[in-house]
Amino acid sequence: MLNLLPHPRKLTQHGGIFHVPSNGLLVLDIPTPAELLFTGKRLAQAFSEFVDVHLDISGSYPVPGLLRLSMNPGFKHAEGYRLTIEESGIYITGKDPAALFYGAATLIQLIQTHGRDLPLLTIEDYPDFPVRGVMLDISRDKVPTLETLLQLVDMLAGWKINQFQLYTEHTFAYHAHEVVWKNASPMTASDILLLDAYCRERFIELVPNQNSFGHMHRWLEHPEYKYLGETEEGTRMPWGELFEHPFSFSPAVPETLDFLEALYDELLPNFTSKLFNVGADETFDLGAGRTRALVEEKGKGRVYLDYLLELYQRVKSRGYTMQFWGDIINQYPDLVPLLPRDAIALEWGYEADHDFPGKTQLFAESGIAYYVCPGTSSWNTFAGRTDNAIENIRNAVENGLRNSAVGVLNTDWGDNGHWQPLPASYLGFAYGAGASWCYEQNRDMDVPAVLDTFAFRDTAGVMGKLAYDLGNAYQQPQVLLHNGSLLFWLYNHPIEKLLSEKQSTLDTGQTLHDTITYIDDTMASLDRAQIQHSDADLLKQEFRYAADLLKHGAKRGLLMLDNGGSNSDEMRTEFDRLKQAHRDVWLARNRPGGLEDSAARLVRARSKYLD
Repeated sequence: MLNLLPHPRKLTQHGGIFHVPSNGLLVLDIPTPAELLFTGKRLAQAFSEFVDVHLDISGSYPVPGLLRLSMNPGFKHAEGYRLTIEESGIYITGKDPAALFYGAATLIQLIQTHGRDLPLLTIEDYPDFPVRGVMLDISRDKVPTLETLLQLVDMLAGWKINQFQLYTEHTFAYHAHEVVWKNASPMTASDILLLDAYCRERFIELVPNQNSFGHMHRWLEHPEYKYLGETEEGTRMPWGELFEHPFSFSPAVPETLDFLEALYDELLPNFTSKLFNVGADETFDLGAGRTRALVEEKGKGRVYLDYLLELYQRVKSRGYTMQFWGDIINQYPDLVPLLPRDAIALEWGYEADHDFPGKTQLFAESGIAYYVCPGTSSWNTFAGRTDNAIENIRNAVENGLRNSAVGVLNTDWGDNGHWQPLPASYLGFAYGAGASWCYEQNRDMDVPAVLDTFAFRDTAGVMGKLAYDLGNAYQQPQVLLHNGSLLFWLYNHPIEKLLSEKQSTLDTGQTLHDTITYIDDTMASLDRAQIQHSDADLLKQEFRYAADLLKHGAKRGLLMLDNGGSNSDEMRTEFDRLKQAHRDVWLARNRPGGLEDSAARLVRARSKYLD
């Protein structure tokens, strides 16, 4: 099997090779060649970069040329293409311009992996899902630089991702609300306009995203916005933690909807997409304050739905289709059929065993359009949870296919300080891209090989396995926790709080010693990597940083158990080095806003156990 991402639906090798000459003609054989100019330039750049071949680009031309792109609207499937490599040349035919872009993406990967001696073959390909998206959290606390976002979009486009969202609570620079975002280095309207145009060239839809119900604490912590909150005090979370600020906007406050409309009117014109994600997830405090009487009268589910319908009307009146997280409404199955048929529910769940079978069936039977939304499993870890990420994405995609989901939105969160570096998420992005394009051909992909070639460009074949194995360090202590890794949570809680009676394998501390050995063994190959990226040194620095944080977490556990760990003075010195590494790694790809909030969590972790 050829190494491709995604692997195509049908690939037939014919035997023999086509040797690419040192120069040739790329023909854009459509009535309006300008529609394919970017695709042509992307191909020409790849031929130049990977095999030092020069391509001239032309519109329709009577001679065959080295490479010809042409449209055939008669193809049955949207975004479907056929790529043929023959002795006479290379031909890509597609249903639409996006299809030709995806055929070109496959050809670029073949050039990258085979050089100028391309196998004679025919590929016939189209996607399982019309929407294959990625959502990146830019609100807890990390806002990437524009350069980082553009590089990520380029990578995802090459993997046939066609929707991108930036999860936003307070990190868009609304003109009248500087107090909310002034320390966050937010996305500006200019940033969005540029990113939107960049995405469009690559057939990616940049979807606006502004949470509008829960997760509004970054607004409500400021006195001038407290009147919009469900409460004006902190909130007790379902898992017992007391959240120190008000959390959700209140449906009982008449001004709430007018306030949100003003935000929408400033945000939405910067996007060409006519989709809009209003969030509305995890409304933990609904009924705890200003809506208490309403909830007692109508029930929590009905109060939630009524507010969601108010958001829907405001989104629809502006000509947009509303997306919303489905975690609240799916707790009230009798209310799901009352959802508007022209809204899109986002069914999310991030554990391998999330009830995608039941939840997808609920939406499907109610006739509600929906996406399945798994995740990269990178947050609340330092290097990801490899096995969980793969199984979570498999579960989501398989049940989305079975129950007629219209899309996959693969999410990447930054809970509790966003301590993981971005490359820790590449594994989840890559597997999600393959599974959502053609599940049957990609469910058992060789993930390390794919990462080596298409994420890290490591000719030594080191980084893919290293990232894969380091992402499984969470399993080594033999204590598996929900939505994160023990090695992460040891920075936040005493060990007694993290262990139940059934999770007593840490009593001797041996598994933590074994974990440190596992991490050292995994990282031993790093210096042999031959990364062909301009950020090769940074990638190595980021994985060293993640590994050091994992090891330090294990040492913290040993210190708490008083079992062979370093002493407090040694730990404090090591911790200060890690805090500096956190700052250095952060600033390499991200804006400074949010760094101090993230670093403050490290400071609290330092003082809690080490002084």
